[in-house]
Amino acid sequence: MTTCRIYVDADACPVKDEIYRVAARHGWPVSIVAGGFIRVPQDPMIERVAAGSGMDAADDWIAARAGANDIVVTADIPLADRCVKAGATVLAPNGKLFTEDSIGMTLAVRNLMTGLRESGDVTGGPRAFAPRDRSAFLASLDQTIRRIQRRQNET
Repeated sequence: MTTCRIYVDADACPVKDEIYRVAARHGWPVSIVAGGFIRVPQDPMIERVAAGSGMDAADDWIAARAGANDIVVTADIPLADRCVKAGATVLAPNGKLFTEDSIGMTLAVRNLMTGLRESGDVTGGPRAFAPRDRSAFLASLDQTIRRIQRRQNET
């Protein structure tokens, strides 16, 4: 059976504690990846990675390792795109699943909104993270792990 792992783009991830709990329940290792030092629980199943201070160092570290049977948790759309193309399952902290079918449009909208914000046409950002987002993420992560485990058991 192939080893599965959860990679977390951790610098601004609001659901790290939830990831730790779900991963522990399923026995999955977790890599918490940030540009620099970040606190993690003392647990042999949780790896802390300081990827470096480069512009996309954490993203590059995750994208180089994530593949089939892995889960990546990120709100970073370009990183999500790279990981989906590598075969990983990618979840946003609000539970949204990025897929091959959805990532192209999501990336295009993100690039459009970035351009509009840079030109001053749009000044707002995404809505605030809410308790319902946390609940949706928990359900989505648990369901995703179970789906990967079923797929592995079938092979």
